[in-house]
Amino acid sequence: MYGLMVLALAATTDRGVALDASLSTSSGAPGQLASQWGKPTVLFYEDRSSTGLNQVLKDTLFKRGAELGVLGLVSVVAVANLEGLDWFPARDFALGAVRVAEKEANIAVFIDWSGVLAKPPWRLPAKSSSVVVLDATGRVMWQASGALEPSAREAVFAQLLQLLGR
Repeated sequence: MYGLMVLALAATTDRGVALDASLSTSSGAPGQLASQWGKPTVLFYEDRSSTGLNQVLKDTLFKRGAELGVLGLVSVVAVANLEGLDWFPARDFALGAVRVAEKEANIAVFIDWSGVLAKPPWRLPAKSSSVVVLDATGRVMWQASGALEPSAREAVFAQLLQLLGR
C-alpha cells in the first residue's frame, strides 16, 4: 500500500520539467531555488509543525553521505512554509526560529511566505513534511510527503546513488 502512496504523490509534481521558485532567505533577501541546482538535491518542504516527521532521514543523510564520501556531491535544501505568518510580530518570531534551525542544521533555509511550493508546478502539501529528490538540473526524480517509512528512506538513498552514478 505504501508504494502506491509514493507513486500517487510523485505524480502530483510536474515531472521532466526543471522547477524553480522565488522565495526569500532568513536575512530577507530574495532567493531562487534554481540557484541550488547543479548537483543532485534533496529538498525538504515543511511547515512549522512537521519539522520532526522526517528527522530520521535528515540525520541519516549526513551519516551516510560521510560514510560514502559523497557529502560534497549532493545538496540538501530546506524550505520553511511560513504562509500566513508574514505579519508583525509573527514574522519576527518565525524568522528567529528559522535562524536557530539554520545554525543547528548548518544549512540555509529558504522561506516560503506565500505557499508557492504548495501551488503548481510543485503541488506539495502545505501542512506536512515533503521530501523531493531532484537531479542536477532541478527535475523531480522522486518525492513523497508525510513521515517516510524505512523503505521510502531507502528509496531516497537509492535515487541519490543512481543520480551520482554509483
